[in-house]
Amino acid sequence: MKHRHPLLRIVATAAIAAACLPTHAQAQTSPSGRLLASNCFQCHGTNGKGPGFDTLAGKSASEIYKEMLEFRAGKEGPGIMAKHVTGYTDAQLKLIANYFATVR
Repeated sequence: MKHRHPLLRIVATAAIAAACLPTHAQAQTSPSGRLLASNCFQCHGTNGKGPGFDTLAGKSASEIYKEMLEFRAGKEGPGIMAKHVTGYTDAQLKLIANYFATVR
């Protein structure tokens, strides 16, 4: 008769139990553009819903993107928005615009 090592039995049982557990601990990811848009929250409110300046939530992505490009080009003057958008690439501005367009 073979003797099984008790530690091996414990390890095997623990491995089987762990495999049967639900995977609730999986990392959740933020919506695309949300991290970039977090810089906007101070003036435009959490999720772009105010209070403060323009409400961005639910606005057209193309409109938000166009406005940010106008700020970056200096068409709206040298204000704080012109300084903020200068730090982003076109692709990042699109992500920000798309994020705010999806917020309801």
